[in-house]
Amino acid sequence: MAEHKINILVIDDEKNIRLTLRDILEDDGHAVMEAGSGEDGLEVIKKQSLHLVLLDVQLPGIDGIETLKKIREMDESLDVIMISGHATVGTAVDALRIGAYDFLEKPLSLARVKLAIRNLAEKQSLTNQSVLVKQTQKDKYQLVGNSPQMETVLETARRVGPTQAKVLIRGESGTGKELVAHAIHAASERAEESFVKFNAAAIPTELVESELFGHEKGAFTGAVGQKKGKIEMANGGTLFLDEIGDMGLSAQAKILRVLEDGKFERVGGTQTHSVDIRLLAATNKPLEEMVKEGRFREDLFYRLNVVPIQLPPLREREGDIRILLKHFLNFYAAELSMPLKSFSRDSMNMLCDYAFPGNIRELRNLVERLYILSPNAEIDIAEVKPHLTQMSSSEGDAAIFNDTRPFAEAKRMFEERFLGSQLKQHAGNISRTAKSLGMQQSNLSRKLKELGLGKS
Repeated sequence: MAEHKINILVIDDEKNIRLTLRDILEDDGHAVMEAGSGEDGLEVIKKQSLHLVLLDVQLPGIDGIETLKKIREMDESLDVIMISGHATVGTAVDALRIGAYDFLEKPLSLARVKLAIRNLAEKQSLTNQSVLVKQTQKDKYQLVGNSPQMETVLETARRVGPTQAKVLIRGESGTGKELVAHAIHAASERAEESFVKFNAAAIPTELVESELFGHEKGAFTGAVGQKKGKIEMANGGTLFLDEIGDMGLSAQAKILRVLEDGKFERVGGTQTHSVDIRLLAATNKPLEEMVKEGRFREDLFYRLNVVPIQLPPLREREGDIRILLKHFLNFYAAELSMPLKSFSRDSMNMLCDYAFPGNIRELRNLVERLYILSPNAEIDIAEVKPHLTQMSSSEGDAAIFNDTRPFAEAKRMFEERFLGSQLKQHAGNISRTAKSLGMQQSNLSRKLKELGLGKS
């Protein structure tokens, strides 16, 4: 039996050839249809989903070459293998030029036919897998959400994408800053070139410059050969500097030079190299304060902050949690090759009411975990709740009560979480929330405005 089963149409005016081909191809597990003329074959193509056409050159009515031309007009992705007992070299060349996949001569070698179809079926399978992988990758980096805040972010990314402007993407950890960078790259003239990510927080300080700019052989202990850095890898494309607030002053100075004149040297080298890159940066650090403290270069900050994009935390994106949950349910079904799962109504409501202190990263990881651990097609509230309780205590309350921080900051964190939760319980109604808390509505409105949780 053939490994990959496909739907095949045989167009030949000789009935015996059609029957012979049908027998051997069906024995290999393929689905086979027949047509005795080009006109009849074109009608079948209109109505059926096909992977391959075996097409005779000499046919009554329109011949095989004309039929091939019409097939290409109808569906240029449909593969066609031409067969003929009287074709010249010129005919074969014409058929291949028009788009035929192969050309087989009569009398047909059944082994040759089976080999050609096996090769074609494997090619189509690999193509389909490649398309699926590309689509999965596209879904992986897709910005999802229709809240007003995300509409603003998406519109800014679309506008700035085609330009060469530097962009500084800011927001809490896990809000999707890398996704915004991918969206800008995809909207740029460099979309077909490399997108290279460098995370300054993930690399030991002493290795940042080597990883970013590359090094020459012998530049330091362990440098046994020349190595290109991320900047050279991104030449012609986009370099995304994630967590740039964690980059040391020396590396900052060298990045500034790249931005100013496109020049750099590898660590341990004297030769100057030129690059053409689009630079995007992201951080969750307060760069303005770091500039005042001398921990971040002011000139670099202003060079990067040409177009600022502020990503809101997930808790402030009204309605997006439900959309993101459905998106990741579909994504992980494809990514993990598992049947599509869903959340029960109660579990979905619980998730939509959850603050997600870890933002989109936490939500995505939760969906993946539940896909793997839950044996059910519908994930119920009993399966969801333990994960939320565990994460809430470890990442939310514990952070307020156990981490050492200024009292004013801890107080603000508590007020944000407590008042945000109370507001949600009263469907955003400030009057009812104030009454339940024993507060004056005006005082609550002022406090919510101060915390960025409501409108005055």
